[in-house]
Amino acid sequence: MKIYQVDAFTDQPFKGNPAAVCVLDQDRPDAWMMALAQEMNLSETAFVRRRETGFDLRWFTPKKEVSLCGHATLATAHILWQDQYLAPTEQARFNTQSGLLTAKKDGTWIELDFPARFVVAAEENLGLNQALGLVAKSTNKSATTQGNLYLLEVESEEIVKAVSPDFGAVAATGARGVIVTSRAHAPEYDFVSRYFAPAVGINEDPVTGSAHCYLATYWGNKLNKQALVGFQASARIGIINCCWQGERVLLRGQAITIFKGELVV
Repeated sequence: MKIYQVDAFTDQPFKGNPAAVCVLDQDRPDAWMMALAQEMNLSETAFVRRRETGFDLRWFTPKKEVSLCGHATLATAHILWQDQYLAPTEQARFNTQSGLLTAKKDGTWIELDFPARFVVAAEENLGLNQALGLVAKSTNKSATTQGNLYLLEVESEEIVKAVSPDFGAVAATGARGVIVTSRAHAPEYDFVSRYFAPAVGINEDPVTGSAHCYLATYWGNKLNKQALVGFQASARIGIINCCWQGERVLLRGQAITIFKGELVV
């Protein structure tokens, strides 16, 4: 079986968000996939298996399986075209826990068709604010089957960049994940964000496609825009082009392969 490491949402090596991609040659037990994800020790390891109707796709953090992952989907689509599992003109079709996801290739860019996700206004979470060391301008959340995801808007980009969480305290709040965001200062971006999910084994995710399914609708409503550009202000940085279309969000990004190998176990 082939395994790859890909930096997603970037065109430069060692930037963006790294994901492992394992192209399965046969079905494998969940415990085996979980063990490999722990071995790879990245925010996500994607497992892809060809079927008659496209590809089955699953994502595992070092701690658990997740229902949606943008950067690992981008990485997987990149590998399918790079190593000719698909022709450049073919659409990638993924059967996932979040339904059918598709991707198409446009030169060096890949466009992902993902479900739009929405947050609702919520009461201020003082424990979460304290764990992150900030005061939220607006507290919002989405109740998911895997727990509450919070989106906290703060006053400025400087606050987003300066956040230094107590990750143990963040995990103790029970939040599945936390997006911290603000308007962007630079005119080429609409918003900036960072994403923390210590409860699922990801202290800070460098560039998070799934978070932008929430950010696109949140900032789309606030700015009255459908096409937006997000800047994720992690140490590795990343840029995601978003287009909100009703119940779907199109995410555009690039990817670069760092290494590939062969599993012998």
